Amino acid sequence: MTESVAVRGVIATDPRHLVTQAGVAITSFRLVSTRRRFNRDTGTWEDAERNWYTVSSFRRLALSAAGCLAKGDPVLVTGRLAIREWMGEHRGITAEIEADSIGHDLSWGSSTFTRSPRAGSGTDPVSDGVSESGGDPGSDAGPDAVEDPGPQLPHDSPGAAP
Repeated sequence: MTESVAVRGVIATDPRHLVTQAGVAITSFRLVSTRRRFNRDTGTWEDAERNWYTVSSFRRLALSAAGCLAKGDPVLVTGRLAIREWMGEHRGITAEIEADSIGHDLSWGSSTFTRSPRAGSGTDPVSDGVSESGGDPGSDAGPDAVEDPGPQLPHDSPGAAP
């Protein structure tokens, strides 16, 4: 059974990186996703059930993940879900995600993106019609140019929109 899923959680183990004899990079880690619910009696948020996943990434994604992910990082993972039974001394079930994408959850902090060059291509890694500056391909703005978004309200300020 494979399903496409998106899971928000925290990396619970140090990411493990290896390269197979065939040269395929693999990075994997355990992800815990904890549902939160509001307790009206106490007026506080509480942890509810926790779901555990083994996340595996391959090739370019594995190389990028190994270079920027760490235990404790809040992340969003999308990929194919597989529920597998295993047998050993005991019997159990594990939920595994073969990741298509992994990113830091920016609701908990900030992150800086660095584009990875395509190995051996000898071409500009920007192939989607968007310049590195984020503007139009013909834009004169350099990669450090940023438009002023105007006044910003922090999420925790009294006047912030929900």
